[in-house]
Amino acid sequence: MRWSGQQIDQEQPDALPGLARLNNLVRTVRTPDFDGVTFYEVLAKSALNHIPKQTAMPFGWTINPMRGCLHRCTYCFARPTHRYLDLDAGDDFDTQIIVKVNVAEVLAKELSKPTWGRHPVALGTNTDPYQRAEGRYRLMPGIISSLAASGTPLSILTKGTLLRRDLPLLAEASRVVPVDLAMSIAIYDDELQQSVEPGTPTAKARLATVTAVREAGLECSVFMMPILPFLTDSKEHLDLALRQAKAAGASSVLYTALHLRPFTKEWFMQWLEREHPELVARYVALYGDKAYAPTGYRKWLAARIRPLIRAHGLDRGRTDASTGGVRSSALGMLRGDDGERSLIAEELPPGMAAHLESQPTLF
Repeated sequence: MRWSGQQIDQEQPDALPGLARLNNLVRTVRTPDFDGVTFYEVLAKSALNHIPKQTAMPFGWTINPMRGCLHRCTYCFARPTHRYLDLDAGDDFDTQIIVKVNVAEVLAKELSKPTWGRHPVALGTNTDPYQRAEGRYRLMPGIISSLAASGTPLSILTKGTLLRRDLPLLAEASRVVPVDLAMSIAIYDDELQQSVEPGTPTAKARLATVTAVREAGLECSVFMMPILPFLTDSKEHLDLALRQAKAAGASSVLYTALHLRPFTKEWFMQWLEREHPELVARYVALYGDKAYAPTGYRKWLAARIRPLIRAHGLDRGRTDASTGGVRSSALGMLRGDDGERSLIAEELPPGMAAHLESQPTLF
């Protein structure tokens, strides 16, 4: 998709989105409500993304209603994906937002095909489906309804407190399909949080959303991802984070150390040089030319945080190996409580159900 040569239109703040036209790019929108941001409203040809893996398991499906993200997290691993659109991974990722205005309609058609296997679908594994622009575009209610109506399990990982708007719909969906929710809350120092992820709701607001999810009768994991070396990996910060997650009602906690892919690394290091120049040399020594923190650091972090997780009476959650998002509870649903095969097992290729039952550690 190329954006060169496109005319930028000045739209009114109350202009209706999603005008159906033949061209992929419907229009561009700038409004005072989102100062400095341009929205590119496009007509998507597909909604479901299959993540190819070296595995026979028919899982690994995602939906990305938007590309680019108003959360502006300096460490976001999805930043390089903007380069596929001839946009940069820095400011453009934060301010040039691609919105698939017809995503719910396209999804409903894809889910209605006889070939669709009702495999778990993850949202929030790339950019956040509940970033602030969702309040304008309202794409998620249609997505949730379509997935539930088709018998497709879903999971959502978000930093967005706008999730609370859709809790009644999600609770309704959970009566017919597995629904797995997680709130990403990595930084519990308010000043640091506003510096490194300036477009996100506060940790307090996100913790309140965890509580709201639990009060709606749903489970909610907390993703402490990423843990920032020398900034949020102290015992005091980790203990505070876990105590607050427990108090909010978190069902489980997941954590991982910061990883810095190319282009994300450059953007994050610019932030670090500006805000914490004293740590630049330590980060260079720790990461070098690698994307992941070295094994020694990760072992050190595990030895520090795991006893704290146990001390606060929290379970360690697990991510989906294919998507990196919330591990769908549907993946373990090979048989129901009444002994009948579940909808997931029914759609597995011949012999796959028995294979998964014999290897539960795959999940």
